Amino acid sequence: MKATFKPVLFSILITLTAFAAVLYTSCKQDKCKSISCAYGGACVDGVCNCLPGYEGSNCETITRGKFIGLYQVHETGTLSPERQYAIGIENDNLDVTQVSIKNLYNYFYPAVVKANVIGDTLIIPNQQLMGKVVFGRGYIYYTQQYGAGPVAAISMRYEIIDTAAGVHTTGKVDDFGFYSDLDNSKPSLWAKYQ
Repeated sequence: MKATFKPVLFSILITLTAFAAVLYTSCKQDKCKSISCAYGGACVDGVCNCLPGYEGSNCETITRGKFIGLYQVHETGTLSPERQYAIGIENDNLDVTQVSIKNLYNYFYPAVVKANVIGDTLIIPNQQLMGKVVFGRGYIYYTQQYGAGPVAAISMRYEIIDTAAGVHTTGKVDDFGFYSDLDNSKPSLWAKYQ
């Protein structure tokens, strides 16, 4: 009788362990069951992981949207005198992580400067347009103006290098805070029109 008791006891123990495992996993709650992530985002442990170009608790916001609009620029470069002018930031139709900047440096028009948006950062990759090289990086922040609601502003650090061919080639660099440690330049400030 002892010889048959061990296999029976072992079988009961295996059955109880399997039953406990099934019961444990069936009671474990799916944290993503009631969460819907927009624009291709994926839920992991109750949190949406968004694709590049999207943000928000459910990936419902297009990140570049906060940058889109008209801005009043106030800047002084290492070569440029203090000045104010308007620029526009528009959607890029090809990529949800990109925008087009019109009239940057009060110069690039009708050509547009392409920029990438990552979170609160606007990155101008190195590009050559209209006889100049431009690159930079800026950060969006919000400020109060005259009792109104929050207004978006960008602190932009960028550089313009003159590369035009011909007699007027200067090779000079107009810096707007990009290398502030070297030349004491200040960032360009962009305030969004309401």
